[in-house]
Amino acid sequence: MTSPPSTGDVPRGRDAAAEYLLGRVNYERMADVAYSVSRFKLERMHELLDRLGSPHSGLPVVHVAGTKGKGSTATMIAAILTDAGCRTGLFTSPHLERVEERFAVDGAICASDELVELVDTIRPAVEAMDREARRRRDWADFAPTYFEILTAMAFLHFARQNADVAVLEVGMGGRLDSTNVCRPLVSVLTSISLDHIAQLGDTVELIAAEKAGIIKPGVPVVSGVVEPGPRQVIRDTAGRLDCRLVEAGVDFHVIEAASTTADVDRVTAFDYRETHGEPLRGLRLAMPGQHQKANAGVALAAVSQLRRAGWNVPEAAVRSGLARAFCRGRVEILDRRPTVVLDVAHNRASVAALVDVLNWQFPDRRKWGVFAAGKDKDLRGMIEVLSPAFDQMVFTRYLENPRAASADQLAELASELTGRTFATRPTPAESWEWTANEAGPDDLICITGSFFLIHEIRRHIRD
Repeated sequence: MTSPPSTGDVPRGRDAAAEYLLGRVNYERMADVAYSVSRFKLERMHELLDRLGSPHSGLPVVHVAGTKGKGSTATMIAAILTDAGCRTGLFTSPHLERVEERFAVDGAICASDELVELVDTIRPAVEAMDREARRRRDWADFAPTYFEILTAMAFLHFARQNADVAVLEVGMGGRLDSTNVCRPLVSVLTSISLDHIAQLGDTVELIAAEKAGIIKPGVPVVSGVVEPGPRQVIRDTAGRLDCRLVEAGVDFHVIEAASTTADVDRVTAFDYRETHGEPLRGLRLAMPGQHQKANAGVALAAVSQLRRAGWNVPEAAVRSGLARAFCRGRVEILDRRPTVVLDVAHNRASVAALVDVLNWQFPDRRKWGVFAAGKDKDLRGMIEVLSPAFDQMVFTRYLENPRAASADQLAELASELTGRTFATRPTPAESWEWTANEAGPDDLICITGSFFLIHEIRRHIRD
């Protein structure tokens, strides 16, 4: 198989900076996380930013939350604004390979030497807060976490790069997320479905209430949420806070359009129309999959709100931004013989969207699945959707995060649901080696279930 070129050796200074960050409390890598004001404190985030000179102050922001699609939607908005001539920062999470991926300006990720400088700048403020936490004997209450530090670093980076605007993707939830210190130009909610149940609630209405926590008084809200229960939660929140609410299916519409039919080159195309406006016809997306049309509709509605506020975003920028915006790990094709697809889908709704893409884009391929997921996820729901879609699946466990479910647990659940027998391998490397040896050159291998699986396995695909 062919492989992408290596990114090369990383300087030791960069390694030290990354190790410093990983030494912080990191809820992304903890097995049990209580999502509460006792752990997620916006006051702590405000304090950190104050000590850094408030780099977020005065920075125009588009704030994007949602269960699925928020990373893709944020990337589309950022690409459109860049093509409109705005210097645009984009903060996303988690990363696939290197932490620098989380903050980009006009599509260029933060350089390694810039990461070192950012850590050097932020470290004195963090250590001062650590000392205060020790003095108070309240470490959890005052010491900044990994994600809080990265959020502050993003604001610093965008300020240093003279960004005109920043698009911020929420990490988890919304109400207590460290990005929620901003007062945005527009608040965006992409979708609501069951995910992070232990932290956010076990109904879509409870999850919607947490995500609607990004809505600010008087700030326009764009919502792609269509399910009645969570949609009503967002309506109630927007109404209570006197916000203009722009909703999918009510105020803006995504309309089917013809697409090409050649295998692996199918293009996602659509028309977009606002209720009181002329349609945009023949829009094309770089991101594959019919579900991306809904995300693009939300992105376009957000851009429309920016135009309403006086931002100059010409139609040509809309078309070119959508046509080039791409997220690694979202139906990312790494190889062709066999075709290797990486996707970070990690809940039932997102794996259902993935299956639709694979069936649409690769209808006649024999399909192999490699799957690992967190034990706190909807394992039953994901496996119910995935197992019928693949001719064979192998279950594994990623190693660098204690949240991972065991391969045996996953295989047993899949057998219980389907009556079939499934292969297991103890590591991502071994699962890749087994599948690559079994698959033929005209087959498709899809690796999915978690950011952490994709992070660990792609280095072996490149070898």
